[in-house]
Amino acid sequence: MTHLEDLDHRSREVFRHIVDAYVETGIPIGSKSLSSRLETSLSSATIRNVMADLEAAGLLYAPHTSAGRLPTEAGLRLFVDGILEIGDLTDPERQEIEKRCQALNKSVADVLEDATQALCGLSRCAGLVLAPKSEAILKHVEFVSLAPGRVLVVLITDDGLVENRIIEAPLGLPPSSLVEAGNYLNHRLAGKTLKEAKSKILGEIEEKTTQLDLLTTKVVETGVAMWAGTSNSLIVRGQANLLQDVRHMEELNLVRSLFEALDTQKDLLELLDAVIAADGVQIFIGAENNIFKLSGCSLIVSPYSSENGRVIGAIGVIGPARLNYSRIISMVDYTAKLIGKTIG
Repeated sequence: MTHLEDLDHRSREVFRHIVDAYVETGIPIGSKSLSSRLETSLSSATIRNVMADLEAAGLLYAPHTSAGRLPTEAGLRLFVDGILEIGDLTDPERQEIEKRCQALNKSVADVLEDATQALCGLSRCAGLVLAPKSEAILKHVEFVSLAPGRVLVVLITDDGLVENRIIEAPLGLPPSSLVEAGNYLNHRLAGKTLKEAKSKILGEIEEKTTQLDLLTTKVVETGVAMWAGTSNSLIVRGQANLLQDVRHMEELNLVRSLFEALDTQKDLLELLDAVIAADGVQIFIGAENNIFKLSGCSLIVSPYSSENGRVIGAIGVIGPARLNYSRIISMVDYTAKLIGKTIG
């Protein structure tokens, strides 16, 4: 594994400009284009030699038959850990985040939603937030058919938090069963927390006192089973942003792989649970985590804390590996601190 101290000044400069070009354009850069960006005067032949050494060290690669080079995931990690200079947010960026994070006449769910939308808009990537565990009173539940065998469960609490989960359902399930399942649960949810509702409904199913048909019971049982009431809920917004910069079918397939990972959520929740046990902004690049192994994407995320210093959630940005790390790290860090002050 190559370390920063293994690179001399010239190699670091060439490498830094290759990564900068990659972040800006996403396309390989060759020695001729690179020479015009360097602060020191180097011949194209010298630059090619340096690039060859960086490639041999596992920091660069040549996609297809291109003469240009791109950073590898290991190269991006080295850059982020050792060369990257964290940038400052502009005044308009700060003002946008501050405006979105204001708590005036807003629930915690609204603050988190708005903060996530702010990150989506400013980063042009997908934003996500791990919301604090809620013991709020349940207000409404609804089942929506998505496709054969797949049903969306929508939960709404009294404090305005909306949680969506996708569950498997029996094939051939009629729409009337989904309506009946929703009516059954709503009748029994009034005034109960998620944990209380789960205990009551599973008890009725086990005692066979529900008077529901077999298919409807299966939907109710599956829907209730995923309400553990012990984990935080995940909000993901702005996935469409990831499609705006797709240049070819290979990139589109990578984005589709990420969408599938986000849809599953289980692995992402486990990752974010680990994040909130750590400190400060954390960065995951490509195959460093199984979630992004296929998509080659990156996650920049930071925990946020309550007034007493207890970490209660996390917020971050998911995007292509060529994220503007300098800018987005600052953005995520600032947003996490504001959220902590607002809802803590």
